[in-house]
Amino acid sequence: MSERPLILISNDDGINARGLFHLIDCVKEMGDIIAVAPDMPHSAQSSAISVEKPLRITQHKDYHTAQIYSVSGTPVDCVKLALHAIVVRKPDLMLSGINHGSNSGNSIIYSGTMGAAIEACMAGIPAIGYSLLDHSPQADFTPTTGYIRLITRNVIKHGLPKDVCLNVNIPANCQPEGIKITRAARGHWGEEYAEYTDPHGRKFYWLTGHFVNEEPESDETDIYWLDRKHVTIVPARPDQTATDTIPDITRLIE
Repeated sequence: MSERPLILISNDDGINARGLFHLIDCVKEMGDIIAVAPDMPHSAQSSAISVEKPLRITQHKDYHTAQIYSVSGTPVDCVKLALHAIVVRKPDLMLSGINHGSNSGNSIIYSGTMGAAIEACMAGIPAIGYSLLDHSPQADFTPTTGYIRLITRNVIKHGLPKDVCLNVNIPANCQPEGIKITRAARGHWGEEYAEYTDPHGRKFYWLTGHFVNEEPESDETDIYWLDRKHVTIVPARPDQTATDTIPDITRLIE
């Protein structure tokens, strides 16, 4: 490996996802790349890790000059094992994605894409999660290229604040009109499960539902601007401590 920036890339859609290879294409001129991705899709795994099974690493044929590995585990497993057993030095940057589908609003809580980015952030590595608002395996990633290059290049140049990673979402089927730095929209999931009956008369449930935006008119949020054809960047922290409420909780239990 050279002394160019070392870029670690992962995802949650698996080693064969088109978004992974498009992300490599976007940043291949910016540094030496090692991609470590799950051997199969692991969407909505958040920060899950494998604790009751062995993990195996498989090396694949290089893609351009990028080294490619798969791991028999979750996105966070991929980041942890990459740092433990694959990379020869601490990466200068970690990229996750490009996810097939949105990670706006409260989806960051469930997202395997952002789980990988948050894991790298906790390890002291500047990290960015990229998502395109298109779930299709054949999604057109072309409109993402310029924005990914711009954001990645500037993070390499300037770094990120300590303990902060970026959740970047890109609207689909359009040429984005710009970038907005926002907060995540507040909302909840409605009608989350569909109920069915199997041939034996036993009920089962299938995850479904839709996101309900509780503040659709707020121009401070990612969903507001994504609906208006803008790329959104939400700065995120792994630390979920509600420090501002410590005085209130202290009074509560005195």
